Amino acid sequence: MIDDSIRALAEGKNFAALTTLMPDGQPQTHIMWVGCDDDHILINTEIHRRKFKNVEADPRVTVAIWDAENPYSFGEVRGRVVETVGGDAARANIDELANKYTGADYSPEVQSERVILRILPDRQIAR
Repeated sequence: MIDDSIRALAEGKNFAALTTLMPDGQPQTHIMWVGCDDDHILINTEIHRRKFKNVEADPRVTVAIWDAENPYSFGEVRGRVVETVGGDAARANIDELANKYTGADYSPEVQSERVILRILPDRQIAR
C-alpha cells in the first residue's frame, strides 16, 4: 500500500525523478509526471524510450517526488516495475496526467506506444 504522505505527493501537481538502471549498471534519471493507485506508483512513458528498455531488463527503480511548493518536503519510493499497461488505458492515463500538470490533454505526438509503469514499493520514505 502507498504511504499516505507519498500518495499526497503523487496525487499533487508535483514532479518525480525516476531512476532506472542502464545495461552497464549506471543509473539514469528522468524528471517525470507521476500518479498512483492504492498499491503502486504510476509512471507513463513510451516503449521506444531508454527508461522503458531499462525496466524491461532490470525492473528495480527509485522514484523521488518533491513538493512543488516546498522542495524540502519529499518522498522516495524504492521498488520494482511489476506490470506495464498499454493501449487505451495508457493513453487515457497520459491525458489525465497532462490535465493535472498543464490543464489540457497530452499534445505531443506519440512516437511509439504509451505504457504505464506500475511500481510496487519495497521501501517508502517521506520527509
